[in-house]
This record gives sequence, C-alpha cells and structure tokens, in this order.
Amino acid sequence: MGALDRRHPAAVFVYFAGVMAAAMLTLNPALLLVSIGGGALLLLIRGAARLSSLLFSLALFAAMTLINPLFNHNGVTVLFVLGDSPVTLEALLYGAASAAMVTAVLMWCRSLSGVLGEDKLLYLFARVSPRIALVVSMALRGAGLFSAQARRVRRSQKGLGLYKEDNIVDTIRSDARVFSILVTWALENGVITADSMAARGYGTARRTAFSRYRFTRGDAMLLAAGLLLTGLSLWGVLSGTLDVSYYPAVRWTAMTPLGWAALIGYGILALWPALLEGGERLKWRFLRSKI
Repeated sequence: MGALDRRHPAAVFVYFAGVMAAAMLTLNPALLLVSIGGGALLLLIRGAARLSSLLFSLALFAAMTLINPLFNHNGVTVLFVLGDSPVTLEALLYGAASAAMVTAVLMWCRSLSGVLGEDKLLYLFARVSPRIALVVSMALRGAGLFSAQARRVRRSQKGLGLYKEDNIVDTIRSDARVFSILVTWALENGVITADSMAARGYGTARRTAFSRYRFTRGDAMLLAAGLLLTGLSLWGVLSGTLDVSYYPAVRWTAMTPLGWAALIGYGILALWPALLEGGERLKWRFLRSKI
C-alpha cells in the first residue's frame, strides 16, 4: 500500500481532478510534457507501467500526431504535398500537442483507477447520490460478470461445435451469436436484480453506509496543497499566459511572471504524488536494511 492509498478518497479525487483539468484546458507543450512526465513517473513507481501500456501510449501518440496533418491542411509552412493535399508543420505540431494532452489524461486516469478502487468510488458518490452510487457499482460489477459470462458462453459454444474460427466470416458469425446470447443474459439479469432490490425495499428509506475512512491532517495538507496549486495552474491557463497558437503559424504568448508561476506550480502538483510514493518506498527499504 502506497502513500496515496492511505489518503482520504475525497482528497485524492480532488487532487487528480485538478491535475487532469489543467492538462485538458491547454495545449502548451511545456505543461503537457510536465504532465506526461509526472503521470509516467507515478505509474513507474507504483509498478503499474507495463510494456504493453507504454507501447499503447506511444502508438496512440504517434497515430494522433500523424493523422491530424492528413485531414487538417491549415498552416503556412508546407512540409510536402501528399497527392493534392499539403502537409503542414503547424498541423503536425497541433496533432502532437493534442496527442500529448490525451496521453497525459489517460496516464492520470490509470493512476486514479489504481488508487481509488471500487469501494472508494462508492464511498465518494454514495453520499452525493445513492442512485449514482448504484449505477457505478452495477457498472463496475457488470463489466467483470459480462467478461466471465462471455468466456463461459464461448467455451460452451466450442464444446457444442458451434463456435468456428476457420475464417474471418465464421469468426464474426460465432462472435455475433455469443454477443446475442450475452445481451439476452444481461437483460434477464437486470430484471432479476431489479425485482430482488424491490423485494428488499431498496429506495423506501434513507440509505445508510459504513465508512472506515477518516480525514486526517495529512489528508487536509494534500487537499489544501492540491487546491492551491490547481488554482494557480488554472489561473495561468485561463488567463491566457500559457496560450500557444498553432494556426496559421505557431505563435507563443510571451511568458509573464504569472505564467512561470503557473507552470512551476503545475510541475510541483504533477510530481508531488511521485515524490510521496518514492520517498515512502525509500524509507521502507532503509528501515528493512536496518533489521
């Protein structure tokens, strides 16, 4: 269990929401590189960065970067002409910035899903809206049940000799049959669940919940620092001091003291969880070496 896993779910959620919000509201390359670096470092320290996920992120970044100039021909710097369509430097850079934003947000979302499990998400949303909590819990549970049922149906179909993979047409037909069975099963399971909940009196009284999470001084520090640094970053982003214009030519907004403060503040915000996790792991190794 890392340092973030012991923090209060509300403080962790607010922190991650602030990090992702600042990254989604700008296409400034410096801020996006800092965001990608912080997200990747946190994944590496927590051991959640696998080779397949890194390759997927790299492939997604390359695809989005290259696809944009093929469909968007704005810009004054023509690199070459593909067919009758010019490929411009500005469109390529805009595609790279957009790809960096998507990559950064996906990395932070992956870290968020690792820190906030199903029980923590239910704890957060149950007090706001029991119906939202119910939908979230059923969606999280339904994804696993759907996958398990799909494997069982596929094995049954293969045992009966109905699932064929001789060619792509047979594979599509077999998968379509399995999907049809799964849809019927999901609808039937939903009706049974609704009847069971109605029989148990769900929604007839105010919902109660047990919580084992306590808001400590460390949670207050994480929440306060997260709000302060997020506010500083969003102030710099929304004020336009970090704006970068890509069309018709690349133009950087002159950095002001507010812009530098926002960039440095976001850097601290993005690297803070990695420093917390890394410091705790180093402390643990040091204590183990003293045994």
